[in-house]
Amino acid sequence: MADLCRLSATDLRRLIGRREVSPVELLEASIERIEAVDHAVNAMVTRAFDEARAAARQAEAGIGDDNGPLHGLPVAIKDLNATRGIPTTWGSVLYARHIPAEDEGVVAAIRAAGGIVIGKTNTPEYGSGGNTRNDVFGPTGNPYDPQLTCGGSSGGAAVSLATGMVPLATGSDFGGSLRTPAAFCGVVGFRPSAGLIPEETRVVGLSPFPVEGPMARNVADAHLLLTAMVFHDPADPFSKPVDPALVAPLRPADLSRLRLAFSGDLGFAAVDPGIRGTFRQRIARLAPRFAESSEAAPPMQDAEEVFETLRGLFMVSSYGAVLKATPDRLGPNTRDNTERGLSLDVERIARAFAKQTRHYRAFNRFFRDFDVLICPATSVPAFPHQLWYPAAVEGRTMTTYMTWLALTWGITMAQGVVCAIPCGQDAQGLPFGLQVVGPSGSDRKVLEIALALEAAIAGEADFALPPPDIDALRLAPALV
Repeated sequence: MADLCRLSATDLRRLIGRREVSPVELLEASIERIEAVDHAVNAMVTRAFDEARAAARQAEAGIGDDNGPLHGLPVAIKDLNATRGIPTTWGSVLYARHIPAEDEGVVAAIRAAGGIVIGKTNTPEYGSGGNTRNDVFGPTGNPYDPQLTCGGSSGGAAVSLATGMVPLATGSDFGGSLRTPAAFCGVVGFRPSAGLIPEETRVVGLSPFPVEGPMARNVADAHLLLTAMVFHDPADPFSKPVDPALVAPLRPADLSRLRLAFSGDLGFAAVDPGIRGTFRQRIARLAPRFAESSEAAPPMQDAEEVFETLRGLFMVSSYGAVLKATPDRLGPNTRDNTERGLSLDVERIARAFAKQTRHYRAFNRFFRDFDVLICPATSVPAFPHQLWYPAAVEGRTMTTYMTWLALTWGITMAQGVVCAIPCGQDAQGLPFGLQVVGPSGSDRKVLEIALALEAAIAGEADFALPPPDIDALRLAPALV
C-alpha cells in the first residue's frame, strides 16, 4: 500500500489499465496516507472519502479500452474550485459552510476524464498569499518541516503530493501560487497560457493573470493531468479550441540544440544570497547541456508598480463589495490588497496597462534570441508559517505580502508559461526549485524542456532530493 503512494500517476494509470492495480486499492492507500500524516501538515482540509470510494468501485468495474486519461486516479482539488456536494470555502470564514450544487468546469472535466475527487486542499483566503494559512482551517506546514511554510496559495496541493497522499492535484496561479509551493515542497507545478484551462467563474474575465494549472511529482504526471484539465469554454474570453498536439505524449527536448538564458533575479527582484548561490551552482552544471547559454533577462523596468496596480484593480473588482459589506470578515492580505486597490487613480491604472503591454511585447521579443529562460522559483528559503511573509529580503523591506514573490509575478505580468521543477536542496537542506520559462503559447515546448531538464537533474547525484520523512510525520504532533 505504501509503495502505491510513491508510484507516478502515469505508472499507476498504466497499471490500472492492465488490471494490475485496483482503483479501490489505490484509493485506500491514499486514504491511509492522509489519515496517517495529515494531522502533522494540515493539507487535505476537506475529505470526500465516501464519495471517492463509490467512484473507485465504479472505476474498477468499468476498466476498459475507452477509459479517460485519469481513470481510477485519486485527485486532490484546491479549495478555490467549486465541487458538487463537497464543501468549498475559498479559505474564507464567509463560506465556511458552503456546499456547491455544481462542479466548476475544470472539476467536471477531471471527473469526466476518470479522476476520483478525494478531497480539498488548503489555500489562503481567496488564494491571496504566498503562505497557506486562513481563519477556517489554520496553516499548512511544510512536509520537510511542518513549522515552516509550504508556500501558497496552492500549498495544500503541494504538500498532499510531496507526502504521497495523492498522485495528482489541481493548483492555480496569479503571482506564483502554484510555483512557490512546488518549489518549497519539491514537486512540479505548471502555469499554462491564459485560457488553456478555462475559468468560467472568474470575476474579471479580461485579466490573463489568474490561471488554473496541474501539480504533480514529475513533469509527465503534470502533463497527464493537464490533458484532462484543458477544454474549450466560450465563457472564458481567453479560451480556445484545444490543440491536439498539446495532449499528445511528451518527448524530452534536445537541450543541445537550444539557446538558454538564465537569471538569478530577473534583473530587478530581491533574492536571498543563499538562493543566489544555490542557483549559480545548479546553472553551472546544467548550462553546458545547452547549445548556448547567457546570463540575461527580459527588461522589467517598473515591474513592481505595474503589477501592484493591476493586482489592486483585480482585487477591487473581485472583493471590493465584500470589503464594503463585511470588512471585519476579511483576512489581512485580502483586506490590505483591496484597500490599496481602492486608492488607485485612473491615470495610474491607464499607465500600468500601457506599461504591461510593453512588458509583454518585450518579453516575447526576448525569446527571439533564446529558447528558454531559467530562474529560481523562490527568492527565499521556506520561513516559519506564523509569518504572513518575510519582512526583508537581501536588505530590502517587503512592503506587501506580494513583494517577495517578484520572481514569479514578474513572469505573470509578461504572461509567461512556466514549469516549476525541483532541483535538489538549498543551503538549508530544504527543497530548491527552478522556473523553466517561455512566452505565452509555448506550453508544450516548455513542458518538453522541463522534461529533459528533469532527466538531467536526475543524473546528478548531488542534486537529489530525498522525499519527506513519512515515519517522522506519522509521529509528529498535530499542527492545528
